[in-house]
Formats: sequence, structure tokens, C-alpha cells
Amino acid sequence: MYAIIATGGKQYKVSEGDIIRVEKLDAEDGSTVTFDRVLAVSDKGLKVGSDVAKATVTGTVMEQGRARKVIVYKYKRKTGYHKKNGHRQAYTQVKIDKINAK
Repeated sequence: MYAIIATGGKQYKVSEGDIIRVEKLDAEDGSTVTFDRVLAVSDKGLKVGSDVAKATVTGTVMEQGRARKVIVYKYKRKTGYHKKNGHRQAYTQVKIDKINAK
């Protein structure tokens, strides 16, 4: 059984027991989060649309962290312009506990 959820502007295919990294959520370590935007659920056939309107996916927050640094380097030739910048994206690591396909 798997579900496709949407959070943080991205879509994730998840099963029970999976560990995923999503965009930062406002939750503490060890707390439970519920994903309400379920796009599809597969259990003896694929259900989409109004069939999964009340479906939810629950998970436990394992960790809040920041990803590895990404270097952003801007350069324009012949003008002497160059700019170096770094960015670390914040994430939340979630373990999927249960898929509630109503």
C-alpha cells in the first residue's frame, strides 16, 4: 500500500515505515504530523480524486535539520562582475506511520 502526498510544493510517494525529508514543518521532534493533501492511494487498485478526499497520512517527526550547502555563483563576462553565495535548505525528517484510506 502506498500513497502520494503533497507538502511544501512537492509530491512524495510514501509507504508505511518510509523515512522522507520534506520542507521544514512547524513541529517538534517526536511529535505527530498529519498530511491532509493526499492525491492518490493504492490498495487493491488506485484511488484518486473524490475517492481519497478524506484520506490522511500520519507520521512522526524524527529530526529538524539543514541540508548540505549549495553554492550559488553568478558571473558576467567582460565586466568583472562575480558574486558567490551559499544556501542551506531547512528540512524536516518524517517517518510515515499510517496511511488512513477512508
